Amino acid sequence: MKKINRREFIRMSAVLAAAGALTACGGSKSGSTAGSGAGASAEGVKGLTLKLSHNANEQHLIHKAMTQFANEVNEKTNGDIKIEVYPNATLGGEKDNLEQMGIGALDMAKVSAASLETFAPVYEAFSVPYIFNNRDHFYGFMDSDQAKEVFHSTEAQGFIALTWLDSGTRSFYTVKTPVMTPADLKGLKIRTMDSPMAIEMMNCFGGSATAMPISDVYTAMQSGVIDGAENNETALTVGGHGEVAKCYSYDEHTRIPDIVLISTKVWNKFSAEQQEIVQAAADAAKETYKADWQAAIEQAVKDAETNMGVTFYHPDSLAPFQEAVQPIYDRLAKEEPEVWALCEKIQAFQA
Repeated sequence: MKKINRREFIRMSAVLAAAGALTACGGSKSGSTAGSGAGASAEGVKGLTLKLSHNANEQHLIHKAMTQFANEVNEKTNGDIKIEVYPNATLGGEKDNLEQMGIGALDMAKVSAASLETFAPVYEAFSVPYIFNNRDHFYGFMDSDQAKEVFHSTEAQGFIALTWLDSGTRSFYTVKTPVMTPADLKGLKIRTMDSPMAIEMMNCFGGSATAMPISDVYTAMQSGVIDGAENNETALTVGGHGEVAKCYSYDEHTRIPDIVLISTKVWNKFSAEQQEIVQAAADAAKETYKADWQAAIEQAVKDAETNMGVTFYHPDSLAPFQEAVQPIYDRLAKEEPEVWALCEKIQAFQA
């Protein structure tokens, strides 16, 4: 009998869970895509209220974007589709939300592509270090038809993606010593997301990955449990991490998008016109978010320098970091053909 690895087991389990979800009750209170109208109901819905979960607070740009999206859907459908936005992970964390969507217990969620890795392995490609050359390359691919194919590849898991949101460029920030080369990470305990790819990346760099909730990072750095973390610049200000970590080093190892998901079962209840409205509202929220995000990054850098005493460092070359993670590319090419195929598409993409 052929043995299956852990990722294959997770994939099979997800498919089986989704199959069960097709006959389960949805999470709703009442009764650019793979093609507008695909799987659409002829009559559509009336008076449907959906729940959308995310883990940011009410002041975060994520909540602003999701609120804009919800308001536009409500207005353009004349109240036939209402979306209630639940911030602060009040309906559970991202992995909880994905499990809930898989069994039909939640309608919508905003999650990191990194959280999707174990539910839809192809999303792992978005977390591969240095897979995107720069912001223009990142934006161009994420808005492409190739990305939309990925967004709709998870129907069997019970959900599809409506759009993506910029989650910034992730770099290292540390309490004491700036990270100018991978050698500077040796022996350091660095908080990463609870993602197999993030942990593998840290191993390649020679650091020690410590997965923990973002809410615990400040205290962990302050008490010396960890030496630093990796995230975009807003973590310094919004999370207050700049009060403890004084060195931010632009190694820019990943650009991992956030993904806005909707239950396949709910999506297929909409008429073709309703699908178009929901998709257009999601796209409009994404475009507003792009501009807001860039302004927020610029402000975070200014505030961290001026008010927190954070110093921003730029390594002389990113080549040593890129060379250090080459084993990840080699492994994907040998062991994960689906993920590697997407990696190749991303690398070959030209806007």
